[in-house]
Amino acid sequence: MSVFALLFLLSLSSAVTAAPKADLWPYWQTSNPNSATQVDHSAWQNLLNTYLLVAPEQTRFRYAAVSAKDKTSLNQYIAGLTSRDPRRLNRNEQFAYWVNLYNALTVKVILDHYPVSSITKLGGLFSFGPWDDKLVTIDGKKLSLNDIEHRILRPIWQDKRIHYVVNCASLGCPDLLPEVMHADRLNAQLDGAARRFINSPKGVDDQGGKVRLSSIYDWYQSDFGSLTDLQKHLNNYRKQPVTLTKPSYDYDWRLNEFR
Repeated sequence: MSVFALLFLLSLSSAVTAAPKADLWPYWQTSNPNSATQVDHSAWQNLLNTYLLVAPEQTRFRYAAVSAKDKTSLNQYIAGLTSRDPRRLNRNEQFAYWVNLYNALTVKVILDHYPVSSITKLGGLFSFGPWDDKLVTIDGKKLSLNDIEHRILRPIWQDKRIHYVVNCASLGCPDLLPEVMHADRLNAQLDGAARRFINSPKGVDDQGGKVRLSSIYDWYQSDFGSLTDLQKHLNNYRKQPVTLTKPSYDYDWRLNEFR
């Protein structure tokens, strides 16, 4: 193996283990607390109703079945979101706006490149996935998926439950939820998503005290805190309490598809 190839493989390995830090993009911090505007996410909900299959431990998306008409509907939904200035919305509407946009964009990226075995196969030659690709323009600003998650959602809301509602089209990821985010019931939806993931084997797998956690808890340790903090967080949602001493971590990057 050449030195170049070795360095390339090492760079991919580090990309998996080193997640972006929360780095506020101040431009998007503005909101209008007096706004009563409600963003219509029904088109995205209709697509989820049609193509998302929900099972007890995993939701899967029927990418191969999406019709040309529904691909157009998805594109129009995204275009409608990106044509407005989310800074004019109140905080709850903003949160629903950004999460729904993130998830819709992720599905669009897969559909635009389907068939593909994993989202990590997308992006440029030296990229581990498409997260840094500038996918949309909002109010004259070009944004990537990483911008939405790590420069807007995480630093503005500072809520660890964000990790349970943004989906990366992978089996190891918290599920793509069957219901779009709604501004009037965000807290219940966030708690429900946390509870679903933390009680699934891909979130927390406790085999007689030998605990395997999702790599999310390793990558985003800055959000979840120490093992003591993490244990408290997990046990807030666990049906059976877990004790963390030296957990291992794992993540399944295979596409969350259903054929």
